[in-house]
Amino acid sequence: MAGPGTFSDEPLTPSGRLFLQPQTNVVIHCIVRGKNPFDIDSVKSAVKSSLMVQHPRFCSLLVRDKNGFEHWRRTQLDIDQHVIVINNRLDKSGNFLDESQGFSRVEEEEDDDEAAVNQYVADLSVSSPLSTDKPLWELHILMAHKCTVFRIHHALGDGISLLSMLMASCRRADDADALPRLAPEKTPEFKGGKGRDWFWLFIVIWGFLKMVWFTLMFVTEFGIRSLFVSDRKTVIIGGDGVELWPRKLATARFLLEDMKAVKKAIPKTEGLRMTGVAMVNLRAQPGLQDLSKLVMGNSEARLGNKFGVILLPVYYHKGGNNPLEYLKRAKTMIDRKKHSLEAYFSYRIGDLVMSMLGPKYASLLNYRLLCNTTFTISNLIGPLEEITIAGNPVSSIKVNTSSLPQAITMHMLSYAGRAEMQILVAKDIIPDPEFLAKCFEDALLEMKEAAIGTYKA
Repeated sequence: MAGPGTFSDEPLTPSGRLFLQPQTNVVIHCIVRGKNPFDIDSVKSAVKSSLMVQHPRFCSLLVRDKNGFEHWRRTQLDIDQHVIVINNRLDKSGNFLDESQGFSRVEEEEDDDEAAVNQYVADLSVSSPLSTDKPLWELHILMAHKCTVFRIHHALGDGISLLSMLMASCRRADDADALPRLAPEKTPEFKGGKGRDWFWLFIVIWGFLKMVWFTLMFVTEFGIRSLFVSDRKTVIIGGDGVELWPRKLATARFLLEDMKAVKKAIPKTEGLRMTGVAMVNLRAQPGLQDLSKLVMGNSEARLGNKFGVILLPVYYHKGGNNPLEYLKRAKTMIDRKKHSLEAYFSYRIGDLVMSMLGPKYASLLNYRLLCNTTFTISNLIGPLEEITIAGNPVSSIKVNTSSLPQAITMHMLSYAGRAEMQILVAKDIIPDPEFLAKCFEDALLEMKEAAIGTYKA
């Protein structure tokens, strides 16, 4: 317990303890680019009054008791310790430029500007853990790049809860008093009625049987993949220790309308298998959390880590003239995953191992799963309209994490009709992530053209 006149220590959740282990120590990065340069005083004022720093975990130090168990201990928050201002420009390698090199030419080259910020964050992902002598978050302001980088330890919460906290501090660009509008929650309707009850009963029973079968199949595969079976060694696979290798970061950009057009065209093995790990939100509400409830103070129970994982097998196929065929196979697999409880069981298995064997073995299980697979991917649905932060209109929001033992990790976030995917790679294995990002962008456009062709046909 804490001393007289202080708050009681709060023990970490099992997931929080997992993310503090050396092999699974993960920091979440959120890159927010403004349309105008950020005003330091306005940013500090916005942070001080934000819901984020009012939450106990953002005002607490990580401490360990005599038995080695981690706790949160409330402390006096000093904003100046957390806000790091960088005035100099960065070059494409992430190195600082001095004032004598001038800014006028570089300011006109948006691609160089993007590459400089990406490399800065890529370097942070490997070489700059968060200090435990202050609460586990930082805000880096890159003045010359009109950019801020939030660094928040994964032990404080997962991407959904932390991004929800950040959005609660933002406002809509078209209404300075309104919170960002997120994707509305869809409520399924049960269409019963005379003569249809037996039909719907059959559908429910059939759905339950499919859930049981797919759960048994996928959970068994999950256990085998975590403990015994690894992807075949390829030129893009990582492994033990790769999380320490230097990184590069690139961005792929998409239009949501293009994604929807492709999705409509697919209402409905050959070669090498590569396995991905995808994060699945297990909260009752999909997507970002209800901002109005967060602002009203109902945040204590909502912050934290509550996600499972599913395995995504991806197969390489030779030839083929229709790019939608790849997507149809992927959709069939994803639909089966949705009918299973794989994500839920992965979450419960982690909790069980943590409770029975401790964080060391839970971390080892998670690390082996990452070493036995090729990539990690996650996606979040962000604000529907443009927003402002500290009075500055936001032009883009991107998220990623610190490095994992895989050679490639991908994190996508949508914002105002667009989606940007951050691709973090081990540069000694994948030296040109920009080319990979361009391939992703071109692939979506090819699928869109194929989808338009199906409509005309």
